Amino acid sequence: MKTKFSLIPFLLVLVSQSLYAQQKQNITSDAAPLKPRLVVLTDISTWEPDDHESLIRLLVHADMYEIEAIIVTTGWSMDNVNYQKQFIDIAKGVIDAYEKDLPNLLKRSNQTGFSQDSCRQEIGYWPSGKYLKDRSMFGSMRMGMSFIGAGNNSDGSNRIIQLADENDDRPIWVTFWGGGNTLAQAIWQVQQTRSESELKEFLHKIRAFAITDQDRPQNSSFETSSHAWMRRNFSNDLLFIWDDCAWKYQNGTGKSNWSQYETNIQNHGNLGNDYPKYVWGVEGDTPSFLHLMPNGLNNPDIPTQAGWGGYSVWGKGEDNNGNSYVNYTGTAGSVCSNYEARFYAATFNNFAARMDWAKDGAGNRNPIVAIDGNNGIDIMRKTPEANTTVILDASASSDPDSNSLTFKWWIQPEAGTYSGNITISNSNSSKATINVPSNSAGKSIHVICEIKDNGTPNLTSYRRIILEPTEVTKVEYLSSVVPLEFRLNNNYPNPFNPSTMISFQIAKSGHTTLKIYDVYGREVAVLVDAMRSAGMYKEQFNASGLASGIYYARLQAISHSQTIKIVLMK
Repeated sequence: MKTKFSLIPFLLVLVSQSLYAQQKQNITSDAAPLKPRLVVLTDISTWEPDDHESLIRLLVHADMYEIEAIIVTTGWSMDNVNYQKQFIDIAKGVIDAYEKDLPNLLKRSNQTGFSQDSCRQEIGYWPSGKYLKDRSMFGSMRMGMSFIGAGNNSDGSNRIIQLADENDDRPIWVTFWGGGNTLAQAIWQVQQTRSESELKEFLHKIRAFAITDQDRPQNSSFETSSHAWMRRNFSNDLLFIWDDCAWKYQNGTGKSNWSQYETNIQNHGNLGNDYPKYVWGVEGDTPSFLHLMPNGLNNPDIPTQAGWGGYSVWGKGEDNNGNSYVNYTGTAGSVCSNYEARFYAATFNNFAARMDWAKDGAGNRNPIVAIDGNNGIDIMRKTPEANTTVILDASASSDPDSNSLTFKWWIQPEAGTYSGNITISNSNSSKATINVPSNSAGKSIHVICEIKDNGTPNLTSYRRIILEPTEVTKVEYLSSVVPLEFRLNNNYPNPFNPSTMISFQIAKSGHTTLKIYDVYGREVAVLVDAMRSAGMYKEQFNASGLASGIYYARLQAISHSQTIKIVLMK
């Protein structure tokens, strides 16, 4: 259980209780952002080493993820016949190699000691080998929905429930490198022992990323899989990504480019010495955690924002039964493949540079992107008026190794709602100008700033900026009476789906902002960003495009600020 917490001023909710808060990088703070929470369900084995490969890649990025559990379970590599308990020793062997390389890896962030092993971890913190071994365990040992239910609890299913019960607003990403039956069992356990509202609360804490559907023998009916049960029964409450694109691209492209792995990965440190040659393909499970990579490129909770782990859209999967985020065919499959191709070199170089650190205790590090002086990784939002221009300035970006930087600005049309053409002037310079179309009010435009250094290998960093063009600001002014105090009232209704009303009052005229943040401190909506006269106001927040969960509304005017916790429950 976590006992120590990192607090920041802007998410302190000054209502009846103090809430856990997380650092938002564009607010001055000595703390780094918190890591995303990750659980791995793996069918690691001797005869299909791609899970072994992916685990090495994950651990050389262990400073980017709070690895809450490594759970050995069934999958296409380990079905009910071939399951062998000693395969957990493969995972523990990877941890042994990681532990030997830690003295070199720690140099990447100048870390001494393991003070955050027992508390919430910040990005840049390397956990100890003991921490990882203590979180390695068995999950469900028999494949398929027929083995979900009484008598099938496991250390893995109990661990997932324990994690969800922790007083931590960050979601738990359960990644299926094999079958997802351990998560299904955890859901069943909660369903049997708690109320319907408590079950929903549990599901709202969980995110699932499935590398295909491996809770069934390959090429058999989807109906035997616990994945189908989860998608069919809990699609309104459980964010479930069913990937059948990104993993295939990584699997095949890695195989085609195996010589790069021989040169840049194998024999680089103890982890490189442990990196096995492929049998069928290379690291097919890696996209599941690349989707969560906190690199400024995407919000993992919104799978239509393409990132290193692919792209998917809401709909029915290959079994045509139950909704989830899918990409197995059609436009979604093509878009996903295109972005995997676009990002492949950057993802591989990121891996290779870290293996240099494992081997030598030195290597290249990623550029730091700063947009308009803000060097965070949270997604930025701006609300320009339609038919104007927006200047985005990344000239304050830097490189920790003093490498030269090149800039590229581009639009990701699939993520936004504006479908017309958009012109970016100076798209290859540090300062870009975007012409906001006259017919774009009420739509969204996703701009990506991509910065690459000239180190060896060259590394790429990103920042996503969402433009939400407006017409003339529409304000609902409630009263001509000048209030005596600054106050942000609790929203109504709360919980809500999908809209809620937020009212507030300001005692002095001035520039006022009312913004919505997710639990990572990332800005997800801007309700007000304008001059307001002293008075009372109300604004409607429509969260139809967001996932269920906890958010924070923050009002700021002149020297005052206040935050409230709001709950979206779909």
